[in-house]
Amino acid sequence: MAADYRRVDSTISIGSSIVLSLPPPDPAVVLPALFRLLSRLPLAWVQMLGAALGWLAYLLSPTYRRTLRANLAQACLDEPALRCSAIAHAGRQAIEAAWLWQRAADEIAGCVREAEPGSLARLLDDPRPLLLLTPHLGSFEAAAQYYATQPLARRRPMTVLFRPPRKQALRRIIGERARPGLLLAPASLAGVRMLMRALRNGHTAGILPDQVPSQGEGAWVKFFGRPAYTMTLPARLAAANGARIVFALCERLPGGRGYLLRLVPFEQTLSGAIEADTQRLNLALEALIRQCPTQYLWGYNRYKAPAGSAAVVDPNEAAP
Repeated sequence: MAADYRRVDSTISIGSSIVLSLPPPDPAVVLPALFRLLSRLPLAWVQMLGAALGWLAYLLSPTYRRTLRANLAQACLDEPALRCSAIAHAGRQAIEAAWLWQRAADEIAGCVREAEPGSLARLLDDPRPLLLLTPHLGSFEAAAQYYATQPLARRRPMTVLFRPPRKQALRRIIGERARPGLLLAPASLAGVRMLMRALRNGHTAGILPDQVPSQGEGAWVKFFGRPAYTMTLPARLAAANGARIVFALCERLPGGRGYLLRLVPFEQTLSGAIEADTQRLNLALEALIRQCPTQYLWGYNRYKAPAGSAAVVDPNEAAP
């Protein structure tokens, strides 16, 4: 007679005589184990798995699918081939961090090459404070980890702003991002003070400029022609500390062959009018995204309103 397998909650009954009680999985154990497993795979395998997960998210989530396509359409880029590539790259971006965070410095240095050899070292040779903007384009994690491999990074570490996750298990994992030459600052007033202190000391601050900030920390400026609540922190930090602003793009190379780092200085002079300067930074970011549109995170809800704020209606889109 075939065995009767039944599961209720965390208990499996086999027939009527054997009962196996299975404890629920502990995220504090499962997540670090998963990250360690991913870190031991070749980068090409990790990115192949990420591409599959990207497609799975796209197919299973109508909300994510609508957001991705609407954002591509807003930028006049919703073409089938580009969209398919963007879906896969979003998944790669999501899981390759597990691989990057647990590599030794020499391995990171070996998988990233600079479009202009020596460009990062030349930036660090300049004693002026440096504000490095790493948008959701390519692998922003690879850019930060590669920075820490530079000999001058020990003397001029980069302090990066990040939003701590709610789950304690994830907080411990994200703590693995830090290494000599790379410091973490929470997205709070204390974290902003860490960035300001870093710049005053002639060091480097790293920010994701296209992440929607909390209410009161941004301005409604255009992004691909539509108002988007955009953090004003980069413009404020640069104005207060005379920091150079440089965009960093770590473009994925095909076949898991690593990354190509491109450093793009923001050449315009900031006016000190924070909202206008934030708009200039958005326009510069748009130009950078158009150079590598398949590797931008189009599924991110860039146009959402932060909690406690109403979305701004573009008068050009309003009904007559």
